[in-house]
Amino acid sequence: MSVDVPRRIVILRHAKADWPPQVADHDRPLAERGRKDAPEAGRWLAASGIVPELTLCSTASRTRETWKLVAHELPKRPRTVYEERLYEAVLGQLIEVVNEAPDDVRDLMLVGHNPGMHALADALAGEAEGDARTRLDRIGFPTSAIAVISFTGSWKSVEHGVGRLEAYWAPHE
Repeated sequence: MSVDVPRRIVILRHAKADWPPQVADHDRPLAERGRKDAPEAGRWLAASGIVPELTLCSTASRTRETWKLVAHELPKRPRTVYEERLYEAVLGQLIEVVNEAPDDVRDLMLVGHNPGMHALADALAGEAEGDARTRLDRIGFPTSAIAVISFTGSWKSVEHGVGRLEAYWAPHE
């Protein structure tokens, strides 16, 4: 596949997690609200015609559970790789992960955590459709939020300001 093809990065923050006592952060499950919001995020993706070819998901319990509920709502389940580096990743690490995506993938999804997911959406979105940027700036990146960023080029070329924020969705907005 040519490196000049249009591509999309779909950034999904995990759904609302619970804080049970004596459970390590990595093992925290979703809260009831999270179990309701995650399928809603999947329905929004499906209705928008966004079905990534490859999903890279943090290994944390809450991200895995979020992804399972989101994927169930999609017309077909994307190939999924559970990526340890997405847990507690900062912006530079997230860009490195994106830069490693195979060039035959056009639509890539990352399922991870804040503050990294918000930082990635903010950094990559050099331009925006309609009021998407205003809403991202006003609302931030709450649990179950989704940003869809498009760009042209190879995954290796992803850097600050390279993309266009095509869509932004958050539950309870």
